[in-house]
Amino acid sequence: MRLSRKVIAGIGAVGALAVGGALTFALQSRDTKPPAELYNTDNRAVTERVASGPRDYAALPPGVPQLGAPLPGDLGGPIVSAQQRGETVPLPPIGADAGQPNTGATPEEQARQRAVQEHEAAIASRLFLGGQSGTAPVGQGSAASSPLAGLDFAALNAAAAPPAPEPPDGPNMQRSKQEFVGRGSESRTLNAGQLTDPVSPHVVQAGNVIAAALITGISSDLPGQVTAQVTQNVYDSPTGRILLIPQGSRLIGDYDSQVAYGQRRVLLAWSRLILPDGRSIILDRQPAGDAAGYAGLEDRVNQHWGGIARAAALSTLLSIGAEMGSDSDNDIARAIRDGGQNTFNQAGQEIVRRQLNIQPTLTIRPGYPVRVLVSRDIVISPWRTAR
Repeated sequence: MRLSRKVIAGIGAVGALAVGGALTFALQSRDTKPPAELYNTDNRAVTERVASGPRDYAALPPGVPQLGAPLPGDLGGPIVSAQQRGETVPLPPIGADAGQPNTGATPEEQARQRAVQEHEAAIASRLFLGGQSGTAPVGQGSAASSPLAGLDFAALNAAAAPPAPEPPDGPNMQRSKQEFVGRGSESRTLNAGQLTDPVSPHVVQAGNVIAAALITGISSDLPGQVTAQVTQNVYDSPTGRILLIPQGSRLIGDYDSQVAYGQRRVLLAWSRLILPDGRSIILDRQPAGDAAGYAGLEDRVNQHWGGIARAAALSTLLSIGAEMGSDSDNDIARAIRDGGQNTFNQAGQEIVRRQLNIQPTLTIRPGYPVRVLVSRDIVISPWRTAR
């Protein structure tokens, strides 16, 4: 097959022109039109009160209002109201004229003013503060005539002032160590307690350990009861030869389902012991421990990391989906995208927060060895004698 050179040259020229035209069209700047104004700011509704008012200070009415005589601050309003009602109200003295009688007033008004001043002086007298009688003479401004002259302000301030805070102890607790070293020794050399005999020869005293095994399992998701079976015979503490609790006795107790972050052991307490013949005794919530003597039991711990990882992955996917968008979106699309982004972000955070609030699940399987740590003496009749 032979191709004509002219045809190939023509195709190349047409292709070059097409590519050049596309580049020219793509690189030329476009004339952007200004966005249309959505709100008309020229025609705005104005209230009648604003429209009828002056437009500037030059349009204010001329003239300065005439003010009356000066009035005291607290009594000005009541005096003006009384004068508007047509009542005659004497003006009290103001400023430097407070101690001088009003020479322009009538004798009745002056007598009324003196009575008011005497009443106010009686209220402010030292009779109500220090138990002293009499008032200071008018015009005397010495410190002895003050109603508060008999008070000890230094003592009042010292009593009202809060105690100075102690300086904080350092991270090495040096002050606590110094207090421990400098603490005086006790002068008492004799113990207050006295040696007592066992209340009964058939007693399991505090400090003994009762071996058992769980019959029912434990799950800390919900509170519940726990049952165990004694696996070894228990003898009396004084001699160690009298059988008190035979093998096969049942223990009844409960466990604490409230688990803190990082906790790995379940806390148990035994409340009742049932012997094989049906007799029972209350154990007063004796603590439980494991075979090594540690308080509580530890077997399996579920921290729910899978749920936390799934919640974090879901929150990440929601955030990524909300962040995806184009800058060329219009205002409505951008507002919808921002609102969805905030909603997805809050939803993801709430999912992760709920997963973090789930407490770890502690599980103890049936048959797990357990011990009863006897903290109070248990008095019980011998097993062989009862049979």
